[in-house]
Amino acid sequence: MRGDLVRKLAARCLSTGLAVLAFVVLALTGATGWGLALAVAALAASAAEQRIRRTADLVAETTLIAAAVLVGYARQLGDGLNLTLVATALVLLGLVLLVGPLRSAGNLEIRAANLPVRAWTPLIADRLGTALLGLLAVVALAAALALPAGVALAASLLVGAGAGVVALDLARRRFRPSAGGGPVARALRRHQPEFLLYFSAPPGSEYQVTMWLPYLERIGRPFLVVLREPEFLAPIAAATDAPVVYCPTLRAMDEALVPSLRVAFYVNHGAKNSHCVRFTQLTHVQLHHGDSDKAPSANPVSGIFDRIFVAGPAAIDRYARAGVQIPAEKFVVVGRPQVESITVRPEPARGLAQPTVLYTPTWTGHHADADYCSLPVAEALLRRLLERGATVILRAHPYTAQHPASARQLGRLTELLVADRARSGRQHVIGAAARELSLTECVNRSDALVSDVSGVISDYLYSSKPYAVTDMGDEGARFTERFPLAASGYVLRRDMSNVDDVLTALLDTDPLAAERWATRRRYLGDFPADSYAEAFLTAARRELAPAKELTASAQA
Repeated sequence: MRGDLVRKLAARCLSTGLAVLAFVVLALTGATGWGLALAVAALAASAAEQRIRRTADLVAETTLIAAAVLVGYARQLGDGLNLTLVATALVLLGLVLLVGPLRSAGNLEIRAANLPVRAWTPLIADRLGTALLGLLAVVALAAALALPAGVALAASLLVGAGAGVVALDLARRRFRPSAGGGPVARALRRHQPEFLLYFSAPPGSEYQVTMWLPYLERIGRPFLVVLREPEFLAPIAAATDAPVVYCPTLRAMDEALVPSLRVAFYVNHGAKNSHCVRFTQLTHVQLHHGDSDKAPSANPVSGIFDRIFVAGPAAIDRYARAGVQIPAEKFVVVGRPQVESITVRPEPARGLAQPTVLYTPTWTGHHADADYCSLPVAEALLRRLLERGATVILRAHPYTAQHPASARQLGRLTELLVADRARSGRQHVIGAAARELSLTECVNRSDALVSDVSGVISDYLYSSKPYAVTDMGDEGARFTERFPLAASGYVLRRDMSNVDDVLTALLDTDPLAAERWATRRRYLGDFPADSYAEAFLTAARRELAPAKELTASAQA
């Protein structure tokens, strides 16, 4: 998170600094060529800032750049007052002032993918900032080549006309909306979705949705995905054929939630979930995006949902242990369908000479009391694993790169494994190669797991293979009380003082093999392996069934 802030701040300083420098050079010196080059560099920096900060306000920068370029243009032409350049300046000023408000207005419009509609106006409005930067680059080039001022005016009028059309259409949408909703609402009513998946989260969280999409599709009923952040529209639409709708406002949600909908599924406890829970005609079902003993897995906010689908009875106990009182009838044990393709090893494999070990450090969390990340102490662990001849799959949490210290620590571990691969020939899986593998593939390739407190352990538990858990709080005996899943694994102390004993148990003797089977049933439910995901599918279809169907089936 802090790394992202530093990146945004650096982009801001670079674009503003270059814009000011270009204006100073062109306005106060005779170095026209250098000034125009600096203006182009400032445009490139502003474009980069727009990619890093999608909502960046570049009015000051573009005003300075436009003024600088026009000063240089006038100097290049050198024919006194040029009315064409004055007209160009007025058009550019209007564009500079209008681009931000038009983009904001466009971002308030509903957008969709995987629907037979083409809402071009919001898309064009979103790209007007880029169009303005491109226009200024064209004007700078015309100035450098001393082309007639009419060239710059023609280009400016062309972009200005496009902006005017966008402004008129957005005004029409806002002040004279269609009685039956826009094209997206009409297409959704034709689609007749019976349920939706609602999603709001920070950038990089789309995995929370993509892990559930295959199982929502297997329900066999039409559905849609409702998003609250625009950056998720493209990646999630690419992962499903179902309609994906971005709803920036509550008005847009009113338009998207068509009468055919009966159930809303959720995969996290995002603050904006309340915007959908307000639709009381729907049954609201929390799915979660993993099962772990972390504090967020027993969030009191779960109580706002009508149903809470949990992997096993342990999840229900977790809420009670945290003092969260939720009526028992809200819980439905459905297993964790994502583990259905994990290969189960029924017999313990002891005395592994050249094991493959999956190491999955989690991220630091938003708060210190939720920081379970072992990256600061992981080097000693990896060195011991390498000494035992292990091949390592290093698969860090997707948020790791957003924390500069964690990113550096992960980089050092990666270098360690790269050096060992060159020396020993062991094919460690690291970096992009590890992220390209699904978690299921990582589990199936490995013989054992070392993890921090996270949902990965629950998924790995299905394989019945051994795992170790890092105690980053130095809690000792209290650790397994707070995180009961660790009691069926081998606990690594923060100082790694017991690393050799843990690795011996993990890779050689495995004394907890039998206990893991009981834990597996408690955490992941007791469902047949050949139809494991059916528990979720059946529960989901039950929520979708009209009340009269449920009554008829109960009477039968």
